[in-house]
Amino acid sequence: MKIRPLADRIVVKRVKEEEKTKGGIIIPETAKEKPIEGVVIAVGSGKVLKNGKVGTPGVKAGERVLFGKYSGTEVKFDGEEHVILREDDVLAILES
Repeated sequence: MKIRPLADRIVVKRVKEEEKTKGGIIIPETAKEKPIEGVVIAVGSGKVLKNGKVGTPGVKAGERVLFGKYSGTEVKFDGEEHVILREDDVLAILES
């Protein structure tokens, strides 16, 4: 099954949070925060502009992005958790 977001929405799969700190301290489940980094799974067609035309999305499937901690709507798809959010909620694209 595939998912196709509408308009300027994107589907992001969160990147797994680290189990240990760089110093080797193990982080318990209760102290972990939800990651604000993820991989774009699917992108909508784009935002409808004031002149009625559809703008080109600024992100592509497969890119790693940073987004707001409380942004979007969490959904379960194919047994995995994803976040559906607007393109405006993306803070940055991570490049390697």
